[in-house]
Amino acid sequence: MIKVGIIGVGTVGASVINILKENADVISARAGVDIVAKSGVVKNLNKDRSSLGIKITDNVDDILNDSEIDIVVELMGGVEEAFEVVKRALKSGKAVVTANKALLAYHRYELQEIAKDIAFEYEASVAGGIPIINALRDGLSANHIESIRGIMNGTCNYMLTKMTNDGVAYDEILKEAQKLGYAEADPTFDVGGFDTAHKLLILASIAYGIDAKPEDILIEGIQNISQEDISFAKEFGYAIKLLGIAKKDGNKVELRVHACLIKKEEMIAKIDGVMNGISVVGDKVGETLYYGAGAGGNATASAVVANIIDIARSGKSRPMLGFDKPMEGKLTLKAPADIESKYYLRINVSDKIGVLARITKIFEENSISIESILQRQSSHDSANLLISTHKAYEYDIQNLISSLEKLEFVNFRPVMIRIV
Repeated sequence: MIKVGIIGVGTVGASVINILKENADVISARAGVDIVAKSGVVKNLNKDRSSLGIKITDNVDDILNDSEIDIVVELMGGVEEAFEVVKRALKSGKAVVTANKALLAYHRYELQEIAKDIAFEYEASVAGGIPIINALRDGLSANHIESIRGIMNGTCNYMLTKMTNDGVAYDEILKEAQKLGYAEADPTFDVGGFDTAHKLLILASIAYGIDAKPEDILIEGIQNISQEDISFAKEFGYAIKLLGIAKKDGNKVELRVHACLIKKEEMIAKIDGVMNGISVVGDKVGETLYYGAGAGGNATASAVVANIIDIARSGKSRPMLGFDKPMEGKLTLKAPADIESKYYLRINVSDKIGVLARITKIFEENSISIESILQRQSSHDSANLLISTHKAYEYDIQNLISSLEKLEFVNFRPVMIRIV
């Protein structure tokens, strides 16, 4: 019998316990051994959890020092405290399963070194119930990964879908998402792109062996997107999605998170609502697409339990981040300023003679070629210029925005969305 201790018995932790009980027959058949949850750790003992049918404590030592516990499931969240707990579990010889993307975004390589031959699994850390970790480590292991593009945050995808389909303003749909429980009271982690960035860094380590931190990559959210941008996207056949993008370019890998204009006919552009979807392109297999629930108690717990079953089957570790040895010709991170893309800009200007000529001149001075331009009246004395560009460097587009922002007839900082 395999005994499991769960540190963090919230929504996901409770779902893990219930799945282990309710699906015990199929889990035992697939694992070749019975698996039971023995005990769980919570911060607050006042809440009644008697229905779970396991020992509940507020002391992690009750799990970490329990010789009967074979697998520790870390669902406490956070970074540094969780890191210390997981380190202790691994050093005591216990296998670990985690759903903690923030922990892995900062400490995945340290944990790989500590774990060595001890099983450490983390499928639920990216895209909830979608088995993208196993797909990259196992199913696509014969491929050089050319690119990864993912909708990995259901909150942002829900908001952008409603803005597109129902014409709802950003502030209004954010309040609705908070009311429905999709967004936190402080939604910055989701709408600012940081949640997606943590997940992207994990996938990039498996695909490319890249050791980067969130501070090293380009991260932007969806806070500045308006109905004017949605209208432009529709007119030119695009959908707007928040994507995490990893892309190999020679011996460099670019990692970025931001809103994107994507052609509507692409499969990933059709993923709406709270669902997640990740496109992976391998040099031999071509494009594969993974779709499903990216959050929620049962979906995330499903991935956690799948990892527990994997460990129970073999009892051995596999390369945590996908590589038994470093690749020859090691890939390095491309500087954000060197990334190339097409761009869309919304520039709100005073409606005066000569403004358009001045704007186009500044584009020319920054070596950026305009592909299309529309003018939409914003008020009786101002207009929005909606401009798309040919390919340009991130460095040049940021200089352009800084130059435009200083002009006396530009009313506020231009809004920019990259075109994928």
